[in-house]
Amino acid sequence: MKCIDCKEEYEEQPIYRCEKCNGLLEIEFKLSADDFDIKKARKRRFNLWRYKELIPAKKIVSLNEGGTPLYECKNLSEELKVKLFVKNEGANPTGSFKDRGMTVGVSKAIEFGKNITTCASTGNTSASLAAYSARGNLKCIVMIPSGKIAYGKLAQALIFGAKVIAIDGNFDKALETVFKISKNENIYLLNSINPYRLEGQKTIAYEIFDELNHTPDRIILPVGNAGNISAIWKGFKEFYELGIIDKKPKMTGIQADGAKPIVNMFKNKKEYVPEKNPETIATAIRIGNPVSWKKAINAIYESDGYAESVTDEEILNAQRLLARKEGIFVEPASAASIAGLIKLINEGIIDKNEEIVCITTGNGLKDPNVVADLYKNEIIYVKEEDVENLIKNM
Repeated sequence: MKCIDCKEEYEEQPIYRCEKCNGLLEIEFKLSADDFDIKKARKRRFNLWRYKELIPAKKIVSLNEGGTPLYECKNLSEELKVKLFVKNEGANPTGSFKDRGMTVGVSKAIEFGKNITTCASTGNTSASLAAYSARGNLKCIVMIPSGKIAYGKLAQALIFGAKVIAIDGNFDKALETVFKISKNENIYLLNSINPYRLEGQKTIAYEIFDELNHTPDRIILPVGNAGNISAIWKGFKEFYELGIIDKKPKMTGIQADGAKPIVNMFKNKKEYVPEKNPETIATAIRIGNPVSWKKAINAIYESDGYAESVTDEEILNAQRLLARKEGIFVEPASAASIAGLIKLINEGIIDKNEEIVCITTGNGLKDPNVVADLYKNEIIYVKEEDVENLIKNM
């Protein structure tokens, strides 16, 4: 474990920040070509644990996460004049990319002798942590912002047996609360500030290479608490260090207009300033003070990437476009990556000939109310005897 600021190093232990400077921690591997054989790994089942030599966990708690599909989007590629792929993380066991982090995080909780797991969540994190805690026979406490969580995600946390506590305030307030309770030696915090969680999420990069057999020009993904973009960048860097890939992609993070502190920092070239009152229809990225912002901005700068924000209208249009052009239904936050792609093409940031992978982070059934309300007027109500005439006129 190494601090990204002061470079202080620690042996494996259940801490979340540097005890010297309070900086974020990262798991650092001393890698060599002898440590991991990609040819041997490809003979294993295609899931996250195909890459077990590069994942620091032993007592594995798994629901067969990873191995998510990478779709070649031919219809959208033709329309947008780029070569587009979508890595659909909504195909994970609980319907989001969070499962990658939780399989490692809950495994570490057991290794460290913890009895209880906890997190603050806008939805997907709580659903995933509750499922993996149940699988690992651990108790689970999740803090959610009162009235600010999609029912699809809340239902998952409840059915998996988590103790759900609604905080009067936004996600950032909920996170403050779990930081306090995680000081209890029996409780293990599993928000993205936990460096072991990102060790699971970095496998998205491994899989993209495995599925394409080369590195794309650019990765575009939504940014909420900001752990995923740095995790995927870390995965590509590790494959580069191992000599498996010969180039790294540009990392491009997309935030919502109502919650865009990282975009503001990137575009204005100023200090990081949290968004006090984040607001967006994309509940999964409605986060005004991302705990991993420094890792995220580092990934963007190191990769010569970009950060952009999109409106709720652009998000919803992109959600519909992906569904109706490619048959892929994602939650609004996931559609931010597609909305960002379209905006960056129109702004000339993305070249027409680029090969791009957009990460869609959660299944559309996670947040169905938005869609049901938006498109309810498209339902056609007719009498039985009028059905045939209606079909003839379609």
